Amino acid sequence: MKVKGLTRRTLLRGVLQGSAISVGLPILDVFLNGNGTALASGAPLPLRFGTWFWGCGMTPERWNPQAEGAKWALTPELAALERHRRELSILSGFNVHLDGRPNQVHSSGVVGTLTGNAPMVPDEYVTPTLDVLIADAIGTGTRFRSLEIAASGDPRHSYSRRSSSVVNAAEVSPLALYQRVFGEGFQDPNAGEFRPDPALMMRQSVLSAVKEDRQRLMQQLGSGDRARLDQYFTAVRQAEQQLDIMLQEPEPLAACVLPDQPQEVATGTEIDQVARNHTLLAQLMALAVACDQTRVFNVVFSPGASNLRRAGSSANHHQLTHEESVDPALGYQPEATYFVERSMLAFGEFLDILKSVPEGDGTLLDNCAVLAHSETSLAKTHDVSGLPLMLAGRAGGRLRSGQHIKGRGDPVSRVGLTLQQLMGVPVSRWGTRSMETDRALTEVLV
Repeated sequence: MKVKGLTRRTLLRGVLQGSAISVGLPILDVFLNGNGTALASGAPLPLRFGTWFWGCGMTPERWNPQAEGAKWALTPELAALERHRRELSILSGFNVHLDGRPNQVHSSGVVGTLTGNAPMVPDEYVTPTLDVLIADAIGTGTRFRSLEIAASGDPRHSYSRRSSSVVNAAEVSPLALYQRVFGEGFQDPNAGEFRPDPALMMRQSVLSAVKEDRQRLMQQLGSGDRARLDQYFTAVRQAEQQLDIMLQEPEPLAACVLPDQPQEVATGTEIDQVARNHTLLAQLMALAVACDQTRVFNVVFSPGASNLRRAGSSANHHQLTHEESVDPALGYQPEATYFVERSMLAFGEFLDILKSVPEGDGTLLDNCAVLAHSETSLAKTHDVSGLPLMLAGRAGGRLRSGQHIKGRGDPVSRVGLTLQQLMGVPVSRWGTRSMETDRALTEVLV
């Protein structure tokens, strides 16, 4: 359908506070060729959700506890998490059901966990990831709908996606994260005075200013373009709502402490360097959450097909999982397993950081639900059955911790459904094909 006078340069025009404004349009079918080629108020403490990812899985015999329920015993690869045993639940035996589709190595596991879908091709996200769905429910009242960090220095190492092409890129520099969160635009909730930014005030309500133009345009377009424009205007409105938050005086938060600006640090894949960067990023992330700048966060310690390596070695974690022989006396790959154990040390430190922030009558961790996961179980075979999963925190008293739950081959989508319901997402079923489920994990729900 072609509309007379409508081109790619068309702008919706209006007047806002006496000033002329204009709003551009996304690429519509009508612009293309026939082939389409061209708290102090008494409100409860905020509820938060986060993910923590490490690559290349674990060794099932050294990871999975034997006993179920609350009497499970720590295994060798979970030993570093002993101090968090009471606020941690271990989930074992949950699978990505491929339904005849190929196992897209280092992709099917993470995509299946976060979307409830087995991808046809690597990194195919046909639906939004779990964190995006939750951010749509709880992240609209904060300055950032979500924040992402990656410790190994590559902003592409993010598994937070609304679609295959819409990725929430990760911050990899502590200094850049500090400037983004606590720099221009940050309103200290404990400052005692509030001064809205007049530049932001002028950016409010652009959709209302172009209402007549918008309605006239919608009447001229076909159904496909109307749907695309509706999605576009919804995104613009969400951005306006985020701006509106920045124009409101924040409620005082005792847990919010403005950090000192960090020094720039080098990034890379050497394990000690990654661990140091992870610590700095995690500390800033925790303060951003405590200051209610975001309620949804995602952390990547190492990517799928983990590229972590020891100092002086050219062999990385992923390479070792395939090339290192199993030690006949130990029964596992000791060099590859070293990186699993270091990853668990880092996750334990991440929980330490969240737990170190006092909030209300507990800690920041008490008001979080954190999903820790990897993209495979045994990386040597790229297995997506028995994926390693952990739930940490108490979600404001909604999440029962200290459990070991055996999935016995159930789809991993049960975990995603549970977390969405825990966070208030109105969903009763989730996943596709044999991953579709309406069964939440009642064992962890209070």
